[in-house]
Amino acid sequence: MKRLDHYWNSLNPVSVALLPLSWLFRLVSRLRYHAYRVGLLATTKLPVPVIVVGNITVGGTGKTPLVIWLARHLQGLGYKPGIISRGYGGKATEWPFPVSPDSDPEWVGDEPVLLASRTGCPLWVGPDRPATALALLAAAECDILISDDGLQHYALHRDLEVVVIDGARGLGNGLSLPAGPLRERPSRLARVDLVIANGPSVLTSYQMSLQPGQLINLASPSLRVGLDYFKDQSVHAMAGIGNPERFFNTLRTAGLRAYAQPFPDHHGFSEAEITPDDALPVLMTEKDAVKCAPFAHRRHWYLEVSAQPDLGFIQQLDKRIREFKNG
Repeated sequence: MKRLDHYWNSLNPVSVALLPLSWLFRLVSRLRYHAYRVGLLATTKLPVPVIVVGNITVGGTGKTPLVIWLARHLQGLGYKPGIISRGYGGKATEWPFPVSPDSDPEWVGDEPVLLASRTGCPLWVGPDRPATALALLAAAECDILISDDGLQHYALHRDLEVVVIDGARGLGNGLSLPAGPLRERPSRLARVDLVIANGPSVLTSYQMSLQPGQLINLASPSLRVGLDYFKDQSVHAMAGIGNPERFFNTLRTAGLRAYAQPFPDHHGFSEAEITPDDALPVLMTEKDAVKCAPFAHRRHWYLEVSAQPDLGFIQQLDKRIREFKNG
């Protein structure tokens, strides 16, 4: 049976059959949004500025690489950023919970461990965004916060909203969950501060690209090679991310003969799943690698990627950040 997201790029019998649930979801989402706007539901304002990076669709858009870029950009501007996240899929029994590069992704989620490893920022996870943010501020010296994937978490006041969209998939069939990929109506894009697309898009003039870096060996992280190391070779390519085809296409564009094996987003890999019965190298995403490192072998590699926003986006972002100080 095909996954539900297979039907989100077009109008088809499955998406049409789900329209009543989609209308209900949209109604509840809109009522909740307005309840926060008029003060029926409380919003917590923090003593430091909050930048929310999120999306209005389900599925991978390149948000995590942009959060990494943003954290480093803020550090370059002299800020001391902290990051909060939901910790999706984490099995911790108490929240909020601090995350470090050596945290167990089974307890705190895969993306938070990746963010902690790549940014060096203080990072806490928890379903209650205000409580998580306050816990981070009590534990670390931060003067600005990034809320990862927190666009719909209106209990936390935000000073700047950045939405990331997938240039290739856009807004899918334009329907709300579960008939389509939308978490909120398309009109929500007009109310955020900045919209940036991962690849060309008619929805915004701002664009970013994901630049492939080195392949890093999971068993021996000091062993690093370029993508061209495996050019014209057959490899297994495994990805448990929101848009695995982007990863597979990156490998193929670099000249690798990739046997693609997609998995559900945030998939909890086992050793058997990443160890095919042959001698071919196994390449995966960095998000998947944080879960597979404990049982990986010398044949396992992950690809670092980095977001690179265009100059126009950076200029507008910096303009808004300067307003924090003036405000």
